[in-house]
Amino acid sequence: MEFKTLKIIFKHLFSFLVLTSVSLTASANVILVDGHVRAMPASVPNTAAYLTLENHGDDAVNLIAVKTPAAKEAQLHTIVDENGMVKMRQVESFPITSHGALALKPSGDHIMILGLNKPLSENDKVVLTLIFDNDQQLQVELPVLKNADSSHQDHSEHHHHH
Repeated sequence: MEFKTLKIIFKHLFSFLVLTSVSLTASANVILVDGHVRAMPASVPNTAAYLTLENHGDDAVNLIAVKTPAAKEAQLHTIVDENGMVKMRQVESFPITSHGALALKPSGDHIMILGLNKPLSENDKVVLTLIFDNDQQLQVELPVLKNADSSHQDHSEHHHHH
């Protein structure tokens, strides 16, 4: 009788573990490849985050919001050319295709971090919670860097090198 009870317990435990691993796999479809937050002078209350995400899932997903304890607000932004003037615009989402990547970088799509709680110094870490339209959330920690990659040129005052 005890053997039968143990068998039932192990069967339920196995089912639980299988379901847990499936849900963990599903929630880990989008991964951070790399990224950083731009170091700014202490007098500047805003900065930008640049990162690369990969979607290893079979379904496309949209990055729809970002939260951070480091600032009042984080917004998804893009760069647009309006009549020869380069401007930043807030957008609702960034799509990531199935098995595709999203690259947020200077002179393109990026995350604006607005109303910093305190100035950020080079090599500080900034925690961001990335929120997707499939209810997935991905918490990442990005280093604060001045010049992450000198191969990119600055095109406006809010950009930085990646």
